[in-house]
Amino acid sequence: MNGPNLNVRLELEGSVRQDDGMGGYRTVWQRIGSLWAEMKAGAGQERGAEVGPESVVSWRITVRGARAGDPRRPMAGQRLRMGSRLFAVEAVAERDSTGHWLTCFAREEDQT
Repeated sequence: MNGPNLNVRLELEGSVRQDDGMGGYRTVWQRIGSLWAEMKAGAGQERGAEVGPESVVSWRITVRGARAGDPRRPMAGQRLRMGSRLFAVEAVAERDSTGHWLTCFAREEDQT
């Protein structure tokens, strides 16, 4: 089996809560690191959002494998960034039995 073509550089980001100084908090995204990936678009759809129609595309993003707990391993709740494009990671699974590759099931949302 041939390995994936890792030709896209993505930034892995994680969210943290930051005190807003008024008793609440806001969510801030922080860069964790860079990953090389292969990206394959899946199904797309349009759905209604608060500010109008929203385009939603599912993606299968393949990256190098890393053990659970390793900060280089993406996990659900994190996101991947390519410039201004954001991909919310919904699930992560080993692509092969050896664990050399991981598939991130992600969602890209774009308001039109």
